[in-house]
Amino acid sequence: MRKPFYLALMASIAMTGLTALPASAQDGGTVLNIGLQDDPDTLDPATNWSFVGRHVLQQMCDKIVDINGNNEIVPMLATDWTWNEDSTQLTLNVREDATFHDGTPVNAEAIKYNLDRALTLEISRRASEISAIESVEVVDEFTVQINLSEPSVPLLAALTDRAGMIISPAAGEELGEDFTNDPVCSGPYEFVERVAQDYIELEKFDDYYAADDYAFDRLIFRGMPDSNTRLLNLRSGQFDLIERLAATDVASVDDDPALETAPVVGLGYYGITIDIGGEGADPDFSQQQAVREAFSLAIDREAINQVVFEGQFAVGNQPFPPTSPYYNQDMPVQPRDVEAARALMEEAGIDQIDLELLVPTDAERQQVATLIQSMVAEIGINVEIRPTELMTLLDTAREGNFEAHLVGWSGRVDPDLNITPMLSCGAAGNDAHYCSEELDTILTEARAVGDVATRQEKYSEAVDLLLTDLPIVYLYHSQWIFAHDAALEGFDPFPDGIIRLGGVTMTE
Repeated sequence: MRKPFYLALMASIAMTGLTALPASAQDGGTVLNIGLQDDPDTLDPATNWSFVGRHVLQQMCDKIVDINGNNEIVPMLATDWTWNEDSTQLTLNVREDATFHDGTPVNAEAIKYNLDRALTLEISRRASEISAIESVEVVDEFTVQINLSEPSVPLLAALTDRAGMIISPAAGEELGEDFTNDPVCSGPYEFVERVAQDYIELEKFDDYYAADDYAFDRLIFRGMPDSNTRLLNLRSGQFDLIERLAATDVASVDDDPALETAPVVGLGYYGITIDIGGEGADPDFSQQQAVREAFSLAIDREAINQVVFEGQFAVGNQPFPPTSPYYNQDMPVQPRDVEAARALMEEAGIDQIDLELLVPTDAERQQVATLIQSMVAEIGINVEIRPTELMTLLDTAREGNFEAHLVGWSGRVDPDLNITPMLSCGAAGNDAHYCSEELDTILTEARAVGDVATRQEKYSEAVDLLLTDLPIVYLYHSQWIFAHDAALEGFDPFPDGIIRLGGVTMTE
């Protein structure tokens, strides 16, 4: 029997390189050059939507709380916090030695300003993440009380990310939507300049309360979608640290005494989001569940993992990785079943269907898309791959002018934040334009309890519904694989995949 085309294709896929970019001009001081997968979108925590933007924002904008390497929530601007008995009120004590880059103080008023801004700014991407907040009260100069409209255990976890990043109220008021062009926060590094599609430069903020923990005078970030090009720049010394090393390059980097790898299992997922209710939705795909199920059944997830990622990732069909306590082991990934997929297509009365798939331009996701294209072609789904720069892709998706896209979610400590921001009715990140009152009810109930066993039951109900409706066809869960100059010491990757530089040094 003739082998399916996708099996032959798997053997022929190879990475391609691009010409390395020149290093940034260096005017003295210690500089850390960092290679990112993409060029970030905005540098405003309230509006940023790209994963790579979080790398930059982490250095500029301290958060209310953070996580440690064990996924535990730890103090940052808040030194400690308490919940009331029914989880409807959260009280924060704010550290008294933090200042913004413009010299104004970080205090309870600043925390209130930022949470109110995240909730009310017209172009905010954070509102759905903290929508349970009903009001924020300043108790005294360094005490904040957050009142919730309903119990919401995940709120504190949301504050470990961009929803908890604090900008200068003075700069926010003065600059408005132009804040992204001259951001002012309170983190260890402050903004210097940005050249679009080239680099972002930050310099050390000497008045940072923990300035002694940060060794580098300047940081230079460059976006390079091609992982091979990022690695070439690391090998040549143009970069000192790169994110998302291709799994196929891990062995060669480990064999190079001048370089080191630093992997960590992530919290998120990659999947194909299908536009269910947007203007660009394909009627056959968006309205016929059988077609979406056939699409999912036609995909060999393990083959993708082996070919593109050297078997280092985990196949997936849920919003949580298999390492999560909320992953439902009773709903495992179904193996590829072409006959069952064809039967579903017949049930839907469809022989052939065309689907345009937006795919970011990095080599790995292009390879994934190419394999999927070959796999689903066997059941009559003809995928046209449209390579799209990530920020353009996200803008297109927000507008609803697409049929499907292949994008990942970096994941959060609390399971609610792997579903609600993308799939709750009306959420800013709901690219699928999917709305299920049943799902929203389940998620509301899950947010109200702190008991893990009870929450596991609720999220299993949510997963069962999502595996039926399939607004997102989940594919795999990645490792965050960093690579760096062997002279870089003290770098530890975190499960959220975000670069943290406290305690990191470069030896001579």
